[in-house]
Amino acid sequence: MKNPLKKIWQLQKDENFLKLVHWGENIVAKILSLALVIIILLALADLIWFLGLDIFTEKLAGLYNKKLIELFGLFLNILIALELLENITAYLKKQVIQLELVLTTSLIAVARKIIIFDLDKKSSNDLMALGIATLCLSIGYVLVRLARDKTT
Repeated sequence: MKNPLKKIWQLQKDENFLKLVHWGENIVAKILSLALVIIILLALADLIWFLGLDIFTEKLAGLYNKKLIELFGLFLNILIALELLENITAYLKKQVIQLELVLTTSLIAVARKIIIFDLDKKSSNDLMALGIATLCLSIGYVLVRLARDKTT
């Protein structure tokens, strides 16, 4: 009984506690990676199903209208998920969140919103907000790249 209490008491030391937190972060990141791989595979299956249904059930002349925008949205969803997986993988490798990857993922997500933007349902203010978000993320990305290039 004394040994487990001693181990718990050792957690009060900062370095031991930080090791426990680090171990927990790694477990969570690995579980997130596995869940994201499953999500990517399901999204890919959904994309293939959606594309197959459109090719075999719709007239080809009608395929390239609003359905094309939906198709681009599905492609970009998978691309965003792959970028998220890359973020998690980079974290597991280097134990650091890479800001450049996060900004790239954010830019892709905002670009997806712009591509599937429906002016009939949204206002021009919404489009302007997406433009400002794109500008801010782009500036942040350039600043991070410049800072990285100066340090290497």
